[in-house]
Amino acid sequence: MKHIERVILQNLLYNEEFSRRVAPFLKSEYFHDPVERMVFSSTQGFIMEYNALPTKEAIIIDLNKNSKINEVQFRELGELMDDLTSDDMPELSWLINETEEFCKDKAVYNAIMESIHIIDGKSETKTANAIPEVLSDALAVSFDTHIGHDYIEDADERYDFYHRVEKKVPFDLEYFNTITAGGTPQKTLNIIMAGTGGGKSLFLCHHAANCLTQNQNVLYITCEMAEERIAERIDANLFDMTIDDVQDLSRAMYEKKVDTLKDKIKGKLIVKEYPTATANVNHFRALLDELWMKKKFKPDIIFVDYLNICASARLKNGSNVNSYTYVKAIAEELRGMAVERAVPVFSATQVNRGGFNSTDVGLEDTSESFGLPATADFMIALISTEDLEELNQIMVKQLKNRYNDVASNKKFILGINRGKMKLYDVQKDEQSGLVQASQTKHTKAGSGLDGRNFDEKFSKNTFESWSI
Repeated sequence: MKHIERVILQNLLYNEEFSRRVAPFLKSEYFHDPVERMVFSSTQGFIMEYNALPTKEAIIIDLNKNSKINEVQFRELGELMDDLTSDDMPELSWLINETEEFCKDKAVYNAIMESIHIIDGKSETKTANAIPEVLSDALAVSFDTHIGHDYIEDADERYDFYHRVEKKVPFDLEYFNTITAGGTPQKTLNIIMAGTGGGKSLFLCHHAANCLTQNQNVLYITCEMAEERIAERIDANLFDMTIDDVQDLSRAMYEKKVDTLKDKIKGKLIVKEYPTATANVNHFRALLDELWMKKKFKPDIIFVDYLNICASARLKNGSNVNSYTYVKAIAEELRGMAVERAVPVFSATQVNRGGFNSTDVGLEDTSESFGLPATADFMIALISTEDLEELNQIMVKQLKNRYNDVASNKKFILGINRGKMKLYDVQKDEQSGLVQASQTKHTKAGSGLDGRNFDEKFSKNTFESWSI
């Protein structure tokens, strides 16, 4: 039975479609046998120069010109060429997939060997700082044979796309399902923005609990709080109890509640903690691979709490890089992981100093980097005021929305129970009334507002005493 290197070489010679699709991605260093490497290099050179497949004779003639080939290698070359025939051509899709795996494996192997070489101080051009990039480049190896969408020829495909039911992860909050047209799609980055204590983690924990009750597999990565603290918040949400009451449960009662959840919930929730500012998407990818290998766990949605205290996989923190570039890099890397793993990713960010005392937060109030909203698919701000807190409410403002018209339901109110780590809907017909009630109180205090307009009431810097 021929090993994969010879199957690849054979099809490079005799399978035009295979050669056309994979030749750009193959490299000579993937072929560790010297004779096979020479045959590949000669074949690749012929294809690039003549835009055609070479014959065996052309390969042999070309290699005969190589004065570095010794007698043993020339004999092995003859045996190899005899072994490469047009017989037993495998199924094309299978072969392309196998070739891609071959390239990935060889790229990683070569990267590991190069890293060892660098560590041993044998590289003249690279230092140990180059190792992450070397490994990252190897892990990024993949075939991309798609050459683009032909507007006329692919019209039927485009029509099917328009009418395809897109897989989404829905919310348990009506307004959020409305503004996202049914939930968040795969391959997206979704950002929650608020000030310190403004409800970022509460939102993430609530939605994680909601996804679990929908029988989704959920991965919650925390770079701020301990795993147990995140799980405690989700306990409070799912048990419908305050955190204090959860802590006061007897072991027997606690186990009974967990057993009840086991009977109802078919999904799985994994909470993983990383030290602040140390973990990047490469750590997250490794975790995903390990979870699959050990538990056959593949998440339907990923939460990262939170973006600004992650590390970048590409940039070194503390180096000569400004916050705009660094935070944007983290956002791009998280979105890249979302696309790669075909899941929605939720994370959070802080408001900046200007946004902290604003009642009408905008994209310009994003802490550290305006590049973050440029990368996100969906972004909201959570705004808390003294009046809203008295009513157990929080305001949501849309900042960016690739799923729907951002101007529709630009702002709305949610109920919030901080003790139980829960959010809940407020009746539509009560939305304006609740706003008016909050507004009336401030009007009486001498704000001068007449209560006519939702946007006027919550305009930027209207009430400087309000916090986010």
